[in-house]
Amino acid sequence: MNIKNSTSIFVDCHVFDTGFQGTRTYIQGLYSELITKKDLHFFLVSSNPDHLKTVFGNHSNVTYLKYKYQNKFLRLLVDVPQIIKKNKIDFAHFQYIVSPFKRCKYIVTTHDILFVDFPQYFSFFSRILNTFLYKQSAKSSEIRLTVSKYSKQKIQQHFGLSNYEITPNAIDDVFFEDYNKDLIKNEVAQKFSLKNYIIYVSRWEPRKNHHMVLKAFSDLELYKEYELLFIGNDTIGNPQYDKIFVTLDSEIKEKIVTLKNTDFPTMLLLLRGAEASVYPSFAEGFGIPPLESVASKIPTICSNKTAMSDFSFFNDFYFDPNNQAEFNIKLQKILKENVNSDFEAISQEIKEKYSWKKSAATLYNLIKQDQ
Repeated sequence: MNIKNSTSIFVDCHVFDTGFQGTRTYIQGLYSELITKKDLHFFLVSSNPDHLKTVFGNHSNVTYLKYKYQNKFLRLLVDVPQIIKKNKIDFAHFQYIVSPFKRCKYIVTTHDILFVDFPQYFSFFSRILNTFLYKQSAKSSEIRLTVSKYSKQKIQQHFGLSNYEITPNAIDDVFFEDYNKDLIKNEVAQKFSLKNYIIYVSRWEPRKNHHMVLKAFSDLELYKEYELLFIGNDTIGNPQYDKIFVTLDSEIKEKIVTLKNTDFPTMLLLLRGAEASVYPSFAEGFGIPPLESVASKIPTICSNKTAMSDFSFFNDFYFDPNNQAEFNIKLQKILKENVNSDFEAISQEIKEKYSWKKSAATLYNLIKQDQ
């Protein structure tokens, strides 16, 4: 393939060097579709390009490159401009923050600006810095993207920027695949000594509301029949969770498992083996995990706040993350009642509404229009 005759796209993939988060899922879903466009050539860059290759595969129009620096400031100030100049890049796609040294056209995805409306979950310094960096990054970008109606409305309200296109997150086809539940549960039991368990997939931050799940697990005495599994890396400590946890009896603590730095196959295995999934977050720019768990045929309850209010198909399985009593009732409902048919219908709605092909087509058309 002649790279010079194609449009070159640099993609900052540094998020693949850490644990699971929404931006990683977004890049993977979006570019797994876009790389089918042979008139584009992609430069996917991270600190571990060999890992990237296992995610995206070998393609004639994909080049994998390695960052010299892991520090985000050195990456944006030194690495990125050098790579763009050396490879004569046409467009560079960043999440939230772009390189200040501009040597090509920019694409930026501002997933959310939650720190504006929920300052209690973010440090003063990060709020000030991100307000400046996110806004300046958007202003210097030719193509501006976000992932939900909620985020677009908030960006316009607080930043005064209205020309954002929505490229929603979607769910990978692997989550919709059929599987044998009994075989999965046996594998999980052998590998992790987990049997009947409730799962919450999310990185650790106070706004993720892990303490609501812990309180329900204790107060409802679910530990007598179930285990509780948290999957996700640490981002910001949650003192409310810690305060509850230290008061628990050892009998309860033994039924609580926290896993970090899990790879995708492990996360998918553990999700499929769960009896129920919860997502009690106070604030999200989108909220992928509850959709993935429903697609995986796991009874799920979901917070009804911020961008998750778009998930109206949850209906009776919505709850207010500020209402512990309501959460407890909804959790008991999915554990004790046969609700599989409800979630089969919800799964179909998710599949029809959210598609990486649609989001990729939107970005492809924007790139073509801006050449």
